Amino acid sequence: MTALPEALAEIVDDFAAVEGQDKLALLLEFSRELPALPAELEQDAMEPVPECQSPLFLTVDDSDRGAVRLYFSAPPEAPTTRGFASILHQGLDGLPADDILSVPDDFYTDLGLASAVSPLRLRGMSAMLARIKRRLRAAGS
Repeated sequence: MTALPEALAEIVDDFAAVEGQDKLALLLEFSRELPALPAELEQDAMEPVPECQSPLFLTVDDSDRGAVRLYFSAPPEAPTTRGFASILHQGLDGLPADDILSVPDDFYTDLGLASAVSPLRLRGMSAMLARIKRRLRAAGS
């Protein structure tokens, strides 16, 4: 498996260190840490991720491929979706595009949430990462 970026690897390790309901508690903690959108960024200008069960919007600012900025918007009443977005934000925001593109598409399986979260919700996290990568690939060509 490709090595994960350091921040994302630490998050995966944090999830590996807990079991059962504690994984959900950790995901809830991440959901509370999702940063608010900058004032100049409007949700209407963001890309929707319809694969998520709750409304989720993202923007990839790749104007500096050496430090890609990721922005997510999800309602507070969608803690699972917010938690996934926060994991991606904390694990990937500010990294070079090539580092993000090298993250395995299924890295989220290493979080060990399959028994605690529905496959549809996990598909949402996969879709978020896929959209980020698609935007970076399009910008790089």
